[in-house]
Amino acid sequence: MIEKIKALAKEYEQEIIERRRCFHMNPEVSWEEAETTKVIAQELEKLGYENIRVGFGGTQCGVAAEIGETGKMIALRADIDALPLNDEKDVVYKSQKAGVMHACGHDSHAAMLLGAAKILTQIKSELKGKVRLLFQPAEEHGVKPGAQAMIDEGALEGVSAVFGIHSMSHCSTGEIHYRSGPFMAASDAWELVITGKGGHGSAPEAAVDPNAAAFQVGSALQTIVSREISPKDTAVVSIGGLKSSSHVFNIIPERVEMSGSVRTFRSGVQDHIEEAIRRIAIGVSESMRCKAGLKYSRVIPVTFNDPALTELAQATAESLIGADSVRESELIMGSEDFSYFGRVIPSVYVFLGVGNPEKNSGFPHHSPKFDVDESALYLGAAMHAGFAWNFLEKP
Repeated sequence: MIEKIKALAKEYEQEIIERRRCFHMNPEVSWEEAETTKVIAQELEKLGYENIRVGFGGTQCGVAAEIGETGKMIALRADIDALPLNDEKDVVYKSQKAGVMHACGHDSHAAMLLGAAKILTQIKSELKGKVRLLFQPAEEHGVKPGAQAMIDEGALEGVSAVFGIHSMSHCSTGEIHYRSGPFMAASDAWELVITGKGGHGSAPEAAVDPNAAAFQVGSALQTIVSREISPKDTAVVSIGGLKSSSHVFNIIPERVEMSGSVRTFRSGVQDHIEEAIRRIAIGVSESMRCKAGLKYSRVIPVTFNDPALTELAQATAESLIGADSVRESELIMGSEDFSYFGRVIPSVYVFLGVGNPEKNSGFPHHSPKFDVDESALYLGAAMHAGFAWNFLEKP
């Protein structure tokens, strides 16, 4: 059956590419993917899918649909949102919306899953269970993640496992990368306000300088990973923003705002870093006569791949493209809201290589020049359908 699935994917290759280009030219940011949703829902209706649901999170964004008869159910997920970014590529399918661009490959994800949807209609009578397709909005939102909204509104009811694919420009075209256990990092965000006493730059003794405290806090935060976290663990503490209440050269400001991110793979490390940031921020600020207020948010959990499902994904990939093109991934410090699904039921997430510098598809994700090597997309469709088939075949 896997050979038949691959042959069908190849047959639909041009259609998958054209669909991806359509999505690329008409991008929509998180929780505004209404037109993208409409196109997907109409296509699924044409293909004969059942229980089509449109709209999650109080919007008209996102689609869930089913195919197959009674039996256990596997869910296949693709995210569909774009980023607030100008498209700087010189291609015929360049974004037609100023300031909005598919710079992370979600257009290809939606197109691949639609390709898989068509494949599944051709083998529907042989499926030993059901497949639910999840076209998820707002993966990039962070504050209101689309995955959590779909879960809250019943998208996983009756589902035994979830599978997803991310196209990756740092992986060579046509390769599939997997990793069992922790795969992509948890993402936390923090915001710190340090308040002092403003004054004139010529009389620092009459002020309480929050800039000086901020500089010391920033330096001390870098010792958390180097001196408080075991070298056997992987973690990152980054400062992303630093802004004072004044930008005039001879004014000592009243307050300074700092913000940053934390990436971890273990809850114990995550807990320790949150406590350390709070301790350092407040302690250093107070030692310099300032007050500090910290807001710490755990935004995205660790993406954890179920070992048994990972083994099945590896086997499916090897049967599709050969073992030489299937590779174990390193830990990825980026985060992905697919992780929310894995907190509810077993899940597995893999990468599809779309990086080919000769086709200008080697730019990093979230770059204004980001693109994908479209010759790999039919493999993504085949991987979706092939994994669903193999999962439903297992007792």
